[in-house]
Amino acid sequence: MSGALRLQGQGNGCGHATGPAHVAEEPLSPHGGRASPSLEFENLDRAIAGSVAALETLMAATDPDSADILEFQIEMLRDPVIGEMAAEQIGKGQNAAFAWVAALEEYIAGFEQSEDEDIRARAADMIDIRDRVLRALEGIPAADFPAGSIFIGRDMAPSLFLAHDWTDGGGIALEAGSTASHVALLARARGVPMAVGIGSFSVESATPVLVDGDSGLVVVHPNNADIAALTAAAKATVEIAPVFEPAGAPRSPAGAVELLVNVSGIADIRSLDAGACDGIGLLRTEFLISSAADLANEEKQFQLYCEMVKWAAGRPVTVRLFDLGGDKPLGGFGVGERNPFLGLRGIRLLLSMPVMLRIQARALLRAAAFGTIKVLLPMVTVASEVEDTRRLFEEEAAGLAQRHIAIGMPAIGMMVEVPAAAIMLDTFEQADFFSLGTNDLAQYLSAAARDNLQVADLHRQAAPALLRLIAQTVAVAQGMGKPIGICGDLAGQPEHLSSLIASGIRQISVAPSQLAAVKTMLAQAGMGG
Repeated sequence: MSGALRLQGQGNGCGHATGPAHVAEEPLSPHGGRASPSLEFENLDRAIAGSVAALETLMAATDPDSADILEFQIEMLRDPVIGEMAAEQIGKGQNAAFAWVAALEEYIAGFEQSEDEDIRARAADMIDIRDRVLRALEGIPAADFPAGSIFIGRDMAPSLFLAHDWTDGGGIALEAGSTASHVALLARARGVPMAVGIGSFSVESATPVLVDGDSGLVVVHPNNADIAALTAAAKATVEIAPVFEPAGAPRSPAGAVELLVNVSGIADIRSLDAGACDGIGLLRTEFLISSAADLANEEKQFQLYCEMVKWAAGRPVTVRLFDLGGDKPLGGFGVGERNPFLGLRGIRLLLSMPVMLRIQARALLRAAAFGTIKVLLPMVTVASEVEDTRRLFEEEAAGLAQRHIAIGMPAIGMMVEVPAAAIMLDTFEQADFFSLGTNDLAQYLSAAARDNLQVADLHRQAAPALLRLIAQTVAVAQGMGKPIGICGDLAGQPEHLSSLIASGIRQISVAPSQLAAVKTMLAQAGMGG
């Protein structure tokens, strides 16, 4: 190609895009997961004061009956007892959002359980002020960039990717990053062309840039010949090898493969017909919310899960609990850890912060009353983590039932992404089902960080070991009589599909952009639904 500047990196396999460069600003220095108590006090005071001011403005423009309701809410917001309870929680290390929810929980439950109808009606007011303050704590979202641009930076935050509207095209070119990172995973899900590891270079904003997600090539100042060459290459098709079973291997169970979709946000389903798949195989809840305050917002979570259930129209929705930490530092979790991928993340973090886990559990139990929800635990290592989580769900279900709130008890399964869990799968009897998370499983099996481009090639070289472990794990799950599927990136890679089918995998969940291609591959292999 004849572009003025060509840079070679690794692509995400999502075609190419051209557009004006958007050069990202230097990110702010990261800070700890929890601000100082004094700053948390200030944040909560400011959010409460802003909520009071908004209600007072509303009061002035409403009728007397409505004004009485608003006046009650203002009085509760100014109640010194509630303020002291929240302050006590902040003093114990909670951030402002969780401290506020904890202070109101007993109030709300007390109102809801009252025999007096008028008092029960006040519960709605308490929930209203709880959520109003949580919204005020959300703060200002990160600034977006022009539609159709090529984002250029050292790396890209998943939250920034999710906040951007990609319907008008655009692409991503990162100096560092990895094709196994979570933002790369999101880009594949949306079909956004992306190249990572292209190295440092200088380019002015609005400069024309081409990103080839298939080859990982980035061209600055591309000409018509550059674009035409990529368009022609995109028409080439890859022939898929037929499914086979190695000689001497036990034959896999017969039957079609269930094909589901991985979802990271509402935008993933708005352009997708539910009939195009068998349901949602992985709902990444940490990407579904927009701020750390949402981690404490039960009502907002409930509404989001209900929207997913409604879209699925009777098909299953498999919801992974918040998988925070690692390279997903929403709320500051994992920031500052020496080895965040090996630290307090996934179910480890949730069990260490039961308030956050209980809020999500209640939202899921309520949403499960309206459809088929299955709950997936991330980063499980030992059986007690499944047992403790199940016990917590049962406690929250009993509490909601006492308050006469409709619920459903979801099946509780676990991600198989830690080698220790994969090897000892037969000890996880309390898990209802299993889902192979091959992105992390490959990372831990190869001892190569998924976000480090310098060692990313070890994932490819370790594929035979990964496939052998998967086959062994599937055999154990089948012996236990428990369903097992795969929701990691390996499921969407044509060169590995035959091995996965041969191992006995009959449930595959892939990104929306991969659905059509995988469906074609399965049809060619005679495994389509």
